[in-house]
Amino acid sequence: MGVPALFRWLSKKYPKIILPVAEEEDKTVEGDNGTEVTVPIDMSGPNPNDEEFDNLYLDMNGIVHPCTHPEGKPAPETEEEMMVEIFKYTERVVNMVRPRKLLFMAIDGVAPRAKMNQQRSRRFRSAQEAKEKEEAHQESVALWEAMGKTISDEDKNKKAWDSNAITPGTPFMDLLATSLRYWVVKKANTDPGWKQLEVIISDASVPGEGEHKIMDYIRRQRANTGHDPNTHHGSAGRCFLPVQLHRLSQMRKGRALCCTMYSCRVRHTETRVQREEAIHIPRRQRPARVSRA
Repeated sequence: MGVPALFRWLSKKYPKIILPVAEEEDKTVEGDNGTEVTVPIDMSGPNPNDEEFDNLYLDMNGIVHPCTHPEGKPAPETEEEMMVEIFKYTERVVNMVRPRKLLFMAIDGVAPRAKMNQQRSRRFRSAQEAKEKEEAHQESVALWEAMGKTISDEDKNKKAWDSNAITPGTPFMDLLATSLRYWVVKKANTDPGWKQLEVIISDASVPGEGEHKIMDYIRRQRANTGHDPNTHHGSAGRCFLPVQLHRLSQMRKGRALCCTMYSCRVRHTETRVQREEAIHIPRRQRPARVSRA
């Protein structure tokens, strides 16, 4: 669950924390029949940003939402097309970071009680808005038919996809988990950069929000005796930046990567001292207590 306008405030107050990400593009070559063939990115090559990462943590809900109902372009019509968009988005982020050891994909599970109450009110509101949109669509269809326009049965009975399906326990979330497992196995068998990569998928059947599951995994790894303190971590997501900044600042090497559907930005969090200097917020001066005799 994100903090409203936090990134806007942070980027305005400390604009130097934002750096561009060098992104390698697919190459196009001419095939045997004269047709153009797209050559995928070789993730096993060096990182174009001249910095290597060991672990990458993905908060998948920050990827699922813009892929299923994007802004600025038509939404996918079927759930199968949504899965393809999620694969493309995830692969783009992985190709930018290029983790060498671990890829952790966390999907929101059953939320804590406090957020559950908030989600309930939000879902009721979205259901009411969906109902109003459906009524407006039926009124428009009736108006067009009254004007003598011909409307196909597909357009007449077309219903918008309900984003409330992105909830633990729904068939959509089961399809998402199954599709991700299939896609990861395919990438491990076909992509050289994925063959030595350990992939962990924490789907919606595991309780807890995605960012909480990621931070729990990091804490447990740091508690192991064989943990390498020089491990270079990277995290991608839009909704748990405060937790990222806090936890990654305690590591020797760490970065928080914020990705939107059309742009990606890197946010530095190098060491705890530098982090405190960068985003230190002074506390209010409290009045001194007066002791009574």
